[in-house]
Amino acid sequence: MKALIMAGGYATRLWPITKDNPKALLPVGDRVILDYILEKTKELDMEVYISTNRFFAKYFESYAEDKGVELLVEDTLHEEEKLGTIGALKLAIDELGLDDYLVIAGDNLFSFELDEFLNRYDGRTLIAVYDVGDFELAKRYGVVILEGERVVDFQEKPLNPKSTLISTGVYVFPKETMARVGEYLNEGNKDSPGYFIQWLLGKGEDIQAYRFDEYWYDIGSADSYLEALKTLLKESHIEEIQISPYSKIIPPVVIKKGARILGRSMIGPYAYIGENCVVESSDVSDSIVFKNTVIRNSTIWRSIIDEKCEIRNLELKKSLVGGHAKIQRGD
Repeated sequence: MKALIMAGGYATRLWPITKDNPKALLPVGDRVILDYILEKTKELDMEVYISTNRFFAKYFESYAEDKGVELLVEDTLHEEEKLGTIGALKLAIDELGLDDYLVIAGDNLFSFELDEFLNRYDGRTLIAVYDVGDFELAKRYGVVILEGERVVDFQEKPLNPKSTLISTGVYVFPKETMARVGEYLNEGNKDSPGYFIQWLLGKGEDIQAYRFDEYWYDIGSADSYLEALKTLLKESHIEEIQISPYSKIIPPVVIKKGARILGRSMIGPYAYIGENCVVESSDVSDSIVFKNTVIRNSTIWRSIIDEKCEIRNLELKKSLVGGHAKIQRGD
């Protein structure tokens, strides 16, 4: 069996943050999303590959080398020409050969251990499922209907979900199923794992489900990104920084090296402050601020601010600010 982590999407729902930053390498606490996934693959005795696109390959090359995993690079540079998950599986088959594949979406943060998941694998397609507990939320995902542990129906992003149990982007596809990927694509089907599961069910394939609880985050929106930060950031990680004696830090927070916390500022709880940021006379909580950003006389709450921004004299709530933005209110 081979493990394939899918990190080839352009993450348009998180633009402009992900316009020049691959989603799988976004920070969550003191690590990036991909770190959490790779940590779970360490318990497995198998080759691990990261599938990405040519536009983002340069970001992954040194990371993959450092982690001892290989890259598979699809020859696309734009959202309009990208391969989907199933197209990327076809690329993996062409380059690595037919095998059983553990496939993990690279924007997934999940609570279960992969060895527990694989202990349930018996040669039939296996998918990890989670109860989101809300029918409106379920509309965004692939909705699963079970009889026992067997998948009997699958609705991809339905208008009227039959349940709140959804597929989470962690799968095992046996060699025999992988052999049908080309057939699926040649029929002109949508290049999406949910529709592939629907197609397999229609062909009479027996698909099993692994249910888990605790937490699961698909980092596809600002809200899910910030909620993941709150769940996974358990303790503070503060590097070499400058901090005013009049400022206060409320844990847990991450403050990267070179940051300057000046004046009467309050950082946290659940704040990420990137390298070389300046926060002066400002409050930042439940937020992520990327490197080289300046925040003065402002309040930032449940917001994500990209690198090299300047925010002055503002109250930002539930905002997403792209890189190099300069926003201020008159003094």
